[in-house]
Amino acid sequence: MFTLDKLVAEINKKQSFLCVGLDTDLSKIPSHLLSEPDPIFAFNKAIIDATEPFCVSYKINTAFFEASGAAGWESMQRTFDYIPNNCFKIADAKRGDIGNTSNQYAKAFFETLNADAVTLAPYMGNDSIAPFFDYKGKWGIVLALTSNPGSADYEQKIVGDKFLFEHVVENTCKIGSTQNLMFVVGATKPEEFELIRKHAPNHFLLVPGVGAQGGSLKEVVKYGLNQNVGLLINASRSIIYASNRNDFAQLAAQEASKMQQEMAFLLA
Repeated sequence: MFTLDKLVAEINKKQSFLCVGLDTDLSKIPSHLLSEPDPIFAFNKAIIDATEPFCVSYKINTAFFEASGAAGWESMQRTFDYIPNNCFKIADAKRGDIGNTSNQYAKAFFETLNADAVTLAPYMGNDSIAPFFDYKGKWGIVLALTSNPGSADYEQKIVGDKFLFEHVVENTCKIGSTQNLMFVVGATKPEEFELIRKHAPNHFLLVPGVGAQGGSLKEVVKYGLNQNVGLLINASRSIIYASNRNDFAQLAAQEASKMQQEMAFLLA
């Protein structure tokens, strides 16, 4: 169970709102790990050990594990189990479907994997994501305004008098609260945070796009910060692939520490 108060307390304790993304690609991890019985888990374990002092959350991109079938799912389960309980555990699965399908997705991520949160695709409507909000102490993180170029195809279309992403934020606030609902908002569009905050002033936002994608942490904080900080800044490749040699964990820690220091400065 991961409450809002617990998340805010961890942010204040570490002076960090960093989320480390585990987009673990077998073809990119250091070659010396390939002789391990479970190379993916060995890599993740080393990254977690090195970066935990500097972050408050880990986001596991489930596609990188699901691609390996049963073995990948086992690596994912071991990774979720290994992440310390003081860190917010996100399954980046982008699920959303109707009826019993969503019920089973929610069970998979919240009961079997014991994730604290799962990312959700709201295209099919509120009933397709509502089951995820039936779990006390668990969170749904709804895609609102993403950082990819294709977000212009749908998310940024005007529907009536608002962008589609504004309708998404407004409507999903009806089934979730600040205690169990977050939104994904890309760092490459920091000026749009003002519109997001118009509809969701007190919700947390999961923000990809800082780091390898070029988003500005300073700009995100300028437009997106609220009284509880209200931001989880995700960085994946810039941290976990800082090196592909034996020093990969050490350099990952250095990159995470740099981000934490910048966050502490912006929070001061």
